Order: sequence, then structure tokens, then C-alpha cells
Amino acid sequence: MTANVGRVALCRELAVSGPGTFGDLDSAGARSVLRRFSDAWFAAAKRRRAGDDTARFPRRRRALVPVRWYHGTFTLDGRHLRLPTAAGRRPLRVRLDRAVPYPAGQVRSVTLLAEGGRLWLEVTAEIPVTAYPDDAAPDPGRVAGVDLGVIHPYAVAGPDGHGLLVSGRAFRAEHRMHLADTKARRRACAGHAPAPGQRGSRRWRKQRRRARLVEARHRRRVRQAQHEAAKTVIAWAVQQRVGTLTVGDPRGVLTLDGGRRHNLRLRQWQIGRAIAVLRDKADLAGITLHLVDERGTSSTCPACRQRVRKPAGRTMICHHCNISGHRDLLAAATIATRTPTGAGGGTNTTTAAAVLPCVLTHRRAGRHLPGAGPSRRDPRRPRRAHGSLGRLRPAPPPHTAVVGSRSTAPAGEEPQTTPQPGERLRSQH
Repeated sequence: MTANVGRVALCRELAVSGPGTFGDLDSAGARSVLRRFSDAWFAAAKRRRAGDDTARFPRRRRALVPVRWYHGTFTLDGRHLRLPTAAGRRPLRVRLDRAVPYPAGQVRSVTLLAEGGRLWLEVTAEIPVTAYPDDAAPDPGRVAGVDLGVIHPYAVAGPDGHGLLVSGRAFRAEHRMHLADTKARRRACAGHAPAPGQRGSRRWRKQRRRARLVEARHRRRVRQAQHEAAKTVIAWAVQQRVGTLTVGDPRGVLTLDGGRRHNLRLRQWQIGRAIAVLRDKADLAGITLHLVDERGTSSTCPACRQRVRKPAGRTMICHHCNISGHRDLLAAATIATRTPTGAGGGTNTTTAAAVLPCVLTHRRAGRHLPGAGPSRRDPRRPRRAHGSLGRLRPAPPPHTAVVGSRSTAPAGEEPQTTPQPGERLRSQH
């Protein structure tokens, strides 16, 4: 007995089954559920054929599944959305907390989904490519190299010696603090965990709900920070009239096992999403994006093309030609020389001279994250005294006995005592 897992075969079974198969969902919503099931099944089958035995087929019944409606099946009027339901049922009317930022005629699909205990509406709209004046349009001949990283999500080396560094230290701090909060929460509530086969107490269910809310908030924060970083890069490229972005593709490191700590860093990096977000914004701005191999760019001098040792810090120094600079920017300059050329962009050129950045622009992404303000202090981190204790206060008069006084010496002086043999003279500071 073979099961139908293809989308077309499942839709045919849905048509034969008649109304009521998916409850109150109409045919458009039911077909979107079947399409998600079919895509998940074939994705798991592809991973298992590739040798991944951990891939599992979608056999669990889920109560909440994203449902999508396409253009022509729904009605959007400001903050009010009307969704169709099964025959004989009243339509579903959803009131949004804010208006959709696109005209109703440009909205192509809406997806109703539940995440983190909240009901969300995902909107897909058709947006035209940005139009520029003749003297401000991006020039395809102006190429900029982009190096992806963890400390700096985007390091861009553009033409005319201009460079851009987008700091992602707020991303890393958010991931670290979220991991510490999750560990502390699990240790505190481990005693309330139900035994296998039990439903769990009300306290345990409240704790699990709170954990889902915090996890969803963390994902929203990181996703917004990624969009802010990519938007900064595209805005800088438009200002420099860059028409081609050559991005080094580091996704090959995902197949290397570097231990559980380093594997966690790579997972939190989210390389694929960083590339996808940058590509979407580049297409909207009318900028062409190419993905090239970035192997060896962080250990190759862009000026003399000699092999140099990859530095442990941020500064790369070439002992052959005696140039130094930011490691990520020099790698981006090398990536820019690998821009595809020729018919269809099928060949790479490595003969073009690299343009070393001389004018740097620093930007910080994720300013909405906790602790990303001027103080750079995370409010979730416990406050502790740091640094020096400060200047000593003047001592009181000798006849006044003060309990707990630090010193009876005058202000700015230290007691002049002769150390005994074998004794060490200790300073107040």
C-alpha cells in the first residue's frame, strides 16, 4: 500500500472527500495545509537519501498549522481582514492591531499562523523596484565585496577606497544572555517537570507557556536586527552607487564539526537567512548580488596575493608587502576581485587589483536589543562593582573615632611606615 504524498494527488483526494474534511476551512486553506505537508515530506525524504538519519517525516497531527490564502480569496480593508471558510459557514473576520504597510492591491497572499502564544498575520506583497534619477542610479560597473561574519555580520569593501563595518556584537550578546536565561529557568523549574505520561501541573504549564513567549520574543529580536543590518548595507551601497555586490558564501563550514560550543555559534549565526535577507533587499534596490567562494580570503593578502597567517584578532598584517588593515575588510576586498564575468557570469576573475578600504564607516545593528544603548549594559545582567574604588575621602580629625573608616591619613597621602624584614608594603589603592 502506497500513500499519496504529492501535492496534486492530495488535492485530488480532498476534492473527492467532499466538504467537512478540514472542518471549517475552505478549499484554498485546506490546499495550503496539504502543500506544507507535501513539501515537508519531500524535504525529509531528500535529507534521508543524502544520509541524514535524523530526518523525520511529518506524521504527527498538529493542532495549529499555518494557513495561507492567495490573492482573490480574501478581502483586506484597512485593519479589517475577511477570510473565507467552508460552505455554509460564516466568514472569519480578523481585526489587525495595525494597518498593513502596503496598498491592498499589492498584497498577494496572507498567512494566518500562531507562534509563541500569539496569532500572527504574515503578508506577502508585490513591491516595485526602486526608481532612481539618472545621476543617482546604481552602476553595475561599481563592485563591492561583502564578507559575512559573526562579530561583523557584513563587512563591505567598496570602490574608491570606501568600506563599511556593521557590528553584530549586540546579536551575540542577545544570544548569550538568552541562553543563560534559558538555563537558569530550566534549573529552577526542573523539580516541577511531570513524569513521562503525565499531563503536568498548572504551574508547569504556566512555566512552559512563559518559555514559549520568551523564545518567540528572542527570535523576533534577532530577526529584526538582521533586517536592520542588511538595510544598512543596502543604504550604504545606494549612497556609493554600487550596482554589484559580490558576497562570499561561507556555508561550507556548516558541514564541519567543531564541537558543541562552536556548532552552537554557527547555528546562531544563521548564514542562510543573512544571505536571503541581503538578497531580497538588494533586488528591491536594483542591485545585482553574486555568491562566490570565500575560501582563503581571510588568509590572503589582497595586495600581493601572498598567503599570510590568519590573525587571531581583527588586524591583519602582511609581512611580504607590509600592509595592515581590518581582517574582514581586507577579506571583502579580496572577495570583490572574484566577481563573475563573461556570458551569464559563469567565470570568475582574479586578475583585477583589489581596492583597499581607506575611508571606513562604522555602524551598529540591533540598537533595539537590551543593553545596546550608550551604556552597553544588559539590564538582565546583575549589577556588580567594577574598576577602582575611587578617590579616598579626607580622613576625619584624629580625636574623632569613626567606626569603619578606611584610613586616618590626610587626603592624598599614604601612611609612611617602614616595612619589617620579610613584610610587604601594601598601598591603599
